[in-house]
Amino acid sequence: MGSAGLSRLHGLFAVYKPPGLKWKHLRDTVELQLLKGLNARKPPAPKQRVRFLLGPMEGSEEKELTLTATSVPSLVNHPLVLGVGHGCRLLTDMYNAHLTKDYTVRGLLGKATDDFCEDGRLVEKTTYDHVTREKLDRILAMIQGSHQKALVMYSNLDLKTQEAYEMAVRGLIRPMNKSPMLITGIRCLHFAPPEFLLEVQCMHETQKELRKLVHEIGLELKTTAVCSQVRRTRDGFFTLDSALLRTQWDLHNIQDAIRAAAPQVAAELEKSLGPQLDTKELPSREWSWESQGPSSTLGPERGAGH
Repeated sequence: MGSAGLSRLHGLFAVYKPPGLKWKHLRDTVELQLLKGLNARKPPAPKQRVRFLLGPMEGSEEKELTLTATSVPSLVNHPLVLGVGHGCRLLTDMYNAHLTKDYTVRGLLGKATDDFCEDGRLVEKTTYDHVTREKLDRILAMIQGSHQKALVMYSNLDLKTQEAYEMAVRGLIRPMNKSPMLITGIRCLHFAPPEFLLEVQCMHETQKELRKLVHEIGLELKTTAVCSQVRRTRDGFFTLDSALLRTQWDLHNIQDAIRAAAPQVAAELEKSLGPQLDTKELPSREWSWESQGPSSTLGPERGAGH
């Protein structure tokens, strides 16, 4: 495979993770498919370089030595790609940008379990006839308000300054360091007791914290609730629409996905990180890392659809 093809394997792309599939197995599967695609291609002819070898002169009986020019294969540029190469650096930039993620979270009123999941060990059953959509919306507004105050606190910004005002207008207020889960938006999409469906925009979350959020909403409503489903629909600038399905986890589709995402990755990271970002490392539609050897590491999975 030529160096032009290798350069297309440096970048970020998203995949759709089916329910129940562990992310490590997903990563290994994608890596295997990339290797199959690379190995199926006809390898390029080795590049040649000239070396001068010391040896006896031909046709001479005396032990005279001479320098003979010959060509030998140069092994420096032989492809050893096992992943998305220097795009792994961009995963660190995504982390440092503290980008938000979107989830749909499904809850069930009337019971509590030991792990906040619907199939956990039952702890308590309660009535929920008094719960209305209006009461739920009021609780969600309170949660969003308290988390917005926490976001400002963790951002270490003085809201009276012009810089903070401009960042707030652009929606760029982010925590300076790692923080607890912060919710930037939450609303109810569907309410049909005992079931309800929430849309949650947040950062620094874990699956357990999202399940616990449903439990706490139940307590605020003077009842109980468990989480029956958590589904990620957006991870930073990657959405389900840009995520590769399992049937698309192959070399060609991954290369196309990296190329398609590159302009948005560059724009969003520059917007979020600004002066902190080394713009020389940002991808573009013509982004190429041919000047450096390919990486042998597939970066941690961050695909949408968890």
